[in-house]
Amino acid sequence: MREDPRLAGTRPGDDQDWAVGAENGFTLDGIERREEGGIRHESDCSDRGCGYPRNVADGVRTSVRRHDLMRAGGIGAVAGGLSGLFGVGGGILIVPGLVLLLGMAQRRAHATSLASIVPIAVAGTAGYAVAGAVAWLAAGLLAAGGALGAVLGTQALRRIPERALRITFAAFLLVAAGALPFEVTAERVPSIDVVAGMLLVVVGMVAGAMAGLLGVGGGIVMVPGLVLLAGVPQSVAKGTSLLVIIPTALVGTVRNVSHGDVDLPVAAAVGLAGVATSFVASILAVEMNPVLSAILFGALLVAMAARLLLAARGRPVPGERP
Repeated sequence: MREDPRLAGTRPGDDQDWAVGAENGFTLDGIERREEGGIRHESDCSDRGCGYPRNVADGVRTSVRRHDLMRAGGIGAVAGGLSGLFGVGGGILIVPGLVLLLGMAQRRAHATSLASIVPIAVAGTAGYAVAGAVAWLAAGLLAAGGALGAVLGTQALRRIPERALRITFAAFLLVAAGALPFEVTAERVPSIDVVAGMLLVVVGMVAGAMAGLLGVGGGIVMVPGLVLLAGVPQSVAKGTSLLVIIPTALVGTVRNVSHGDVDLPVAAAVGLAGVATSFVASILAVEMNPVLSAILFGALLVAMAARLLLAARGRPVPGERP
């Protein structure tokens, strides 16, 4: 009997391993053929899309990533408005957003937030600068103090119990929130004398040390410090605060990127989405009634104080993981 030529013959390598479905252009995740002819299931479901054919799984992961970037853009748009309106970096909103909405790890969220703050702060500073609401000399003094605070202040503050430090800083924020509406001054850039200059360096040191130790600082410290200690108007304090945030965020971002801690696509989505809202909000902030501006910023300080007190008591803080 002759062999039917239409039947496929045995080919070299038929008894070797081969990926199931490879002849159809796709493979199944977690399934492969062993030499004995059995089938082994691997538990490699380490990311979303597992259990689908590989080409389908790639599509699922791409779709999930796209939705993550869209959510990141939404976070950035809101954070940009907050940054431009209050002269803060926006990390107080970005970090919880990345943790809660994207499921990002806490350390990675902090590093990604810092990177996204750079374009947001640049846009906000531009808005204030157009209106002449930036004190350039004060910004230089704050930046110098911030550098000193990061190097020297943090080491000294580490000797203080963290719980006591959180409570003390929360008390400062509450006092500042109550005092700001009573410290409304004319909307002009004041002259900086020697005493005011020394106070600004101290404010910068406190801001740098607090940012390094408690993860807060920046505008939360600098804006009330400029208003209460140096007599700087609200809008000028906010514009100056944003200017100082830029080099600080840049230095930290370079370090974080070198350590692989930053999700660059997410940081870009947050930062670029926040550029327009930060610029528009900064223009609105300059035109806002000073008393209303002080009340709104005071409400932000109260929220931050409540967050610190929750952490001091060991309670869960929204947007943070233990």
